Formats: sequence, C-alpha cells, structure tokens
Amino acid sequence: MTLSVFYFLAFLSILSALMVVISKNPVHSVLYLIICFFSIAGHYVLLNAQFLAAVHVIVYAGAIMVLFLYVIMMLNLNADVEPHKAKWLKVAATVSGGLLMIVMVGALRQSELPVAGADSSIGSINNLGLVLFRQFALPFEISSILFLATMVGAVMLGKKEIH
Repeated sequence: MTLSVFYFLAFLSILSALMVVISKNPVHSVLYLIICFFSIAGHYVLLNAQFLAAVHVIVYAGAIMVLFLYVIMMLNLNADVEPHKAKWLKVAATVSGGLLMIVMVGALRQSELPVAGADSSIGSINNLGLVLFRQFALPFEISSILFLATMVGAVMLGKKEIH
C-alpha cells in the first residue's frame, strides 16, 4: 500500500515540477508548484515526519506561494514586454541543466537510502523538541534575536519619513 502511494506521489511531484517549467502562464506555474509542494509533504508523511509535513505545507504552500502569486500579479507580465532570449542562450541553459541532471543522478546512484519505518520515533514532535531545546538551545535563541532584528529593520525600512 505505502509503496503504491510513494510511486503515485513521486509521479505527481515529477509531473507537476515539469509542468512548472513547461507552463507558459506564470500563474499556472505557481499552482503546479503548490501541487508539487503538497506531494512532497505526502512524502514526509510516508517517512513518518508529520511535523515536517505540516510545517512544509504551512510555510511553502501557504505563505511563500501566496507571496509568489502576489508578486506575479503585481508585475503584470505580458508576452509583449517580455525580453526575448537569444537562441544560443536557450541551448546553453538546456545543456547546463542536462549536465546538472547527469551529475545529480550519478551522485544519487551511489548513495544509500535509509529504510523507512525502521525507527518510528524519528520524525516525532517530541524528539524534535528535545533535540532542539537540549542540544541547540543557544542557536535557537540566537536565531530568534536575528528574526527580531529583521522585523525591526523591516518596520524601519517601511516607515514613512515625516518632513
């Protein structure tokens, strides 16, 4: 059962990722990317990482994709004003993408995949919290200060000056 679900999710994620690249309409590309993110979240669930799947859906499929869609609609991309690329640039991009794919496939062929379901407590929220607050408490607190500083910076940049 889980093997067939894995193959279905893998097919769906590869197909939707290809449609992101192939689609001419940028809004359709964003929607295909959301489908790809949901299928990847399904893979996380199959790996018994439910918390990671939920965070993935909330952050990427929720917040980031809404931001992408907002930016695309604000840019108002038209085919008339879009700059046309030279033929040699398209060929160079295709060749470099193909070479990257060959390198990635070669690297993945020699790697060993972990056995799913070997330890059922790997992706649990309880273990994540214990590791996060025992071993990585200081980096966690430093990152919260960094986020606070970025929020203050964003408010200062967005604030209108009074003359």
